[in-house]
Amino acid sequence: MKTKLLTLLRIATTSALALAAGFVLWRLWDHYETEPWTRDGRVRADVVAVAADVSGLVSEVLVHDDQFVRKGEALFRIDRERFVLALRQAEASLEGRAAALDAATKDLARYRALEATKTIAVSKQQLDAAISAHAQAQAALRQAAADRDLARLNLDRSEVRASVSGPLTNFDLRPGVYVTAGKGVAALIDAESLYVDGYFEETKLPMIHLGDRAEIHLMGETRTIYGRVEGIAGGIEDRERSAGTTMLPNVNPTFSWVRLAQRIPVRIALDPAAGDVVMIAGRTATVVIGAKSRRAL
Repeated sequence: MKTKLLTLLRIATTSALALAAGFVLWRLWDHYETEPWTRDGRVRADVVAVAADVSGLVSEVLVHDDQFVRKGEALFRIDRERFVLALRQAEASLEGRAAALDAATKDLARYRALEATKTIAVSKQQLDAAISAHAQAQAALRQAAADRDLARLNLDRSEVRASVSGPLTNFDLRPGVYVTAGKGVAALIDAESLYVDGYFEETKLPMIHLGDRAEIHLMGETRTIYGRVEGIAGGIEDRERSAGTTMLPNVNPTFSWVRLAQRIPVRIALDPAAGDVVMIAGRTATVVIGAKSRRAL
């Protein structure tokens, strides 16, 4: 009797361990292969290249590297003397064009009055010439006004301002440096555009939908950040295909029998409360989608 009892106990213990092991294996398979979560996540943001709109020598630097700047705040100034002189020259040219238009207007009025009164013979050629001179004077005045406005704009653009609010990164500009129009001198990260990109295996996409709740666990942070699925990438690069010299598709003839699931970017919009955590573009994160995945994690 005692032997049978021990035998049944061993069978029950073995069965329980087998069931537990099977359950653990099933949960591990479900967790790693089907549930929508990934450790391959990145904090991202829109980056604006800070560049001057006009060329010249930097006369004053008003900020420093890694400083948080506000939209519209002055970052640095370019020597203004050249642009001030250009504006004066444009204003003087505008005054000259205005005087020329005034003279052409008077001449045209005089020729028309003579033609109307018939006191002095005025040929049609003379009248046409006066009309043409008046039109040319008007066009020259508009050109001079545009040149004046451009010179004023260049003077205003000699002070470079932040286009968005956020931290200024990789900024080492100093007075005396010559900057070229359109060439970036620093990176300005838009603090209001922070989001998280989670790179999910394509096999998990059927369980991810727009608006799904998401949890983000930044590496080194104990606090959980929340957000929602905002978008799923519409395409990724096909590394097995390229364009040949004849613009025909050039497809790699080799085929790997071990096919790994492609990683598809899923964009996560952050909740406003995420602003309390230090959000730095490029930080790594674990992204979990849905309640089932939160329980698994």
